[in-house]
Amino acid sequence: MSIEVRDVGKAYKYYHSKWMRLYEKLSLRNKAYHTKKWVLRNISFNIKSGESVGIVGVNGAGKSTLLKLLTGTTKPTEGSISIQGRVAALLELGMGFHSDFTGRQNVYMSGLMMGLSREEITAHMPDIEAFADIGDYIEQPVRVYSSGMQMRLAFAIATASRPDILIVDEALSVGDSRFQAKCYARINEYKKQGTTLLLVSHNAGDIVKHCDRAIFLKDGHIHFDGTSREVTNLYLDELFGKKDNSAAKNTREDLELSLGMDAENVDDIYHTHPGYRPEEYRWGHGGARIIDYSIHCGNTHYPSTIPSNEKTDFYIKVKFEDDFDNIVPGFLIKTLEGIFLYGTNSFLASEGREYISAQKGDVKIFKFSVPLNLNSGYYMISFGVSSGNPQGEMIPLDRRYDSIILNVNKNMEFWGVVDLKSTFACCD
Repeated sequence: MSIEVRDVGKAYKYYHSKWMRLYEKLSLRNKAYHTKKWVLRNISFNIKSGESVGIVGVNGAGKSTLLKLLTGTTKPTEGSISIQGRVAALLELGMGFHSDFTGRQNVYMSGLMMGLSREEITAHMPDIEAFADIGDYIEQPVRVYSSGMQMRLAFAIATASRPDILIVDEALSVGDSRFQAKCYARINEYKKQGTTLLLVSHNAGDIVKHCDRAIFLKDGHIHFDGTSREVTNLYLDELFGKKDNSAAKNTREDLELSLGMDAENVDDIYHTHPGYRPEEYRWGHGGARIIDYSIHCGNTHYPSTIPSNEKTDFYIKVKFEDDFDNIVPGFLIKTLEGIFLYGTNSFLASEGREYISAQKGDVKIFKFSVPLNLNSGYYMISFGVSSGNPQGEMIPLDRRYDSIILNVNKNMEFWGVVDLKSTFACCD
C-alpha cells in the first residue's frame, strides 16, 4: 500500500483573545481556554502503488489541509497516516522558494529538502533547466518570476527524478496550455513506471482524464469515493446546484421526459436549474420573457458533463406579453473568456424557412439542437428572443446572456477549442 489513512482528523485551536492562550500555558490544572474547529474528521482511505487518485471539493472542503497532512507539513489531531516511498509535492505555488535567492540556488535548496544529495541535484540540473525552460531567469532572484515561471521551476524540481508518490495541488492551473501538456506527459510517463499520483483540481476534465479514481470531500468528510467520472458528476452537481425534483416529476413525468421542463408552468423558474449563472446579463425592450430552459443530452436532463461531439438539445420557454407578427429566438455559445464560438437563430438554423408569430398570453417552447464539437472545458450559453425582420432590423425583447455554464469533456483532446473533424491519410 502506497498511502494508508485511518480515521484522520485535523482541528485548529481558536482562542477568544491572546490572553486565553497565555492563561492556558500557565494553567497548573491543564485547563483548556480554547475551542476546536475541525477542518477534517473521520477520513479513511487507501491508495495502492501506481494508482492515480483525484481529490475534489468546493473551497473550504479540506482538500489542501489533507494534502498538508499527507506531506507531513502539519500533523493530524487524531488518526494515523502511513506513506511508503519518496514523496514529491507541488502544493502552494512557490512553497519552499526563497524570493531573494536565484532559481539555481532554490533548485539546490528544494532538492536538499526533498532528500536529494548535492551530487544528485547537480546531475539533474541540465534536465531541470531544460524542462523549466525559463532561460537566463534561472540566474535571477525568484522575486522577479511570474507565477507561471515559479510553477515551471517547481514542477521541474519535483519531477527531476521519478518520485514514488507525486502530489499536485492546483499548481498546474497557472501554467499555459503548452506547458500543462508537457507536465501531464511527464506525469503519465511516471504513472506507467509505477508512480502514485494524487491530484487536486477544480477542473473536472483533468480529474477524469488523469485519474482512475477520485475522492469527493464535503464539509471536512469523505462524501463519496469512487470512479473519477462518478465523483466528478457529483462534484459538478454540488457546484451548480442540481436539485432533487423527484416529487414534482411524478406529476409531470411525460412532459419532463420529452422536454425536461413543465410546459404548463408560466412562472419564471429559469434561475432554479443546474448550471444557471446568477451573474447573467439580462436585457431587452420587453414584450416577451424567457422564463425557463432545459438541456437534454442522451437520456439526461441538465447533464453535469456533456461528451464532446454529442448532440445536445437546448430548450427555452418564452411567455409573450404582446402580439408579434414575427419573432426570432436565438442561441449563442462562448468561452469563459467571452470569445464567441457559435451563434444562430430560428431563421438561420431553418435556412430561412421558419417564421413565427405570437399573441399576447402565448407560451412557446423553442429547441436548438447542436453537436458540441468542442474541446474539454467550460462554456457559457446565452439565449435571446427578438422581433422584426431577421434579414433586417430586429428588436431584442429578452436576452439572457452568459446565463448557463456548461462542462464539455473530450477524452482525446486536440489543440484549440472547436473540433473541425480533420481526417488524415498517408499518400506516398
